[in-house]
Amino acid sequence: LDILGERNSYSKTDPDATFMRLKEDAMNNGQTKPAYNLQIATENQYWTNFALYPNPTDTLTFKPFLDKYKKRYGKQSKSVTADSGYGSEENYEYLEMEEMMGYVKYNWFHKEQHKPFKEDAFNQANFYYNKDDDYYVCPMGQHMEPCRQRQTKSDSGYVSVITLYRAQRCDGCPFGSLCKKSKGNRTIYVNHKLNAYKKEAFLLLTSEEGMKHRSQRPIEPEAAFGQMKADMHYKRFRHFGKAKVYMDIGLFGIGFNLKKYLGIKR
Repeated sequence: LDILGERNSYSKTDPDATFMRLKEDAMNNGQTKPAYNLQIATENQYWTNFALYPNPTDTLTFKPFLDKYKKRYGKQSKSVTADSGYGSEENYEYLEMEEMMGYVKYNWFHKEQHKPFKEDAFNQANFYYNKDDDYYVCPMGQHMEPCRQRQTKSDSGYVSVITLYRAQRCDGCPFGSLCKKSKGNRTIYVNHKLNAYKKEAFLLLTSEEGMKHRSQRPIEPEAAFGQMKADMHYKRFRHFGKAKVYMDIGLFGIGFNLKKYLGIKR
């Protein structure tokens, strides 16, 4: 248990490594193997920060990774661009507290812009919300009042507040089979704080500056990872133990930046 710590697994050959599901072949067939979650930050495809984490979820690496950047350079980055794997209430709150421009997608960012999503009247995201009186309106025009609140805790210990809204008279509703799958009245679960952050993120991501950042992201860290794996054939760490793996990837990052610098200067 001392070796395991807060993880749910570890490898006997490398106790610092955690078993993660990896995409190993061309068909993306997942295989569970001991691994580290490598995070890198890039600027013009140069590595500016890197770190290793024992958890496979990118969401949990966001705050400590940016804290590491701040500690390394003595100041925080003015902006950050990341995909939906990093979009969470906790991370949006962190960006707000650090006064950073966060071009960070959230789940369903692209899906909610598609016509089928927008025209689905039974999707709670499309329900009208009266902020002053705090109620939602279902497709039949019935008010859905808040009935209770509950708290949820993430793996990092962050606490979110979820409000439950419930309709009162769903019996006999002609849209019942389309609107809900369970028996009883329709209930929706709403995280108002996260929704507010999502609205702010949407405005940033769809702005002219946001479009530039979004178009740049695939040719920044993704390109660096592509060169690392496909061009330089660096797909596995050469050492065991977190300290040695840090040395391994740190030296690789230095070499990567030098190679790029010399290539540009020629």
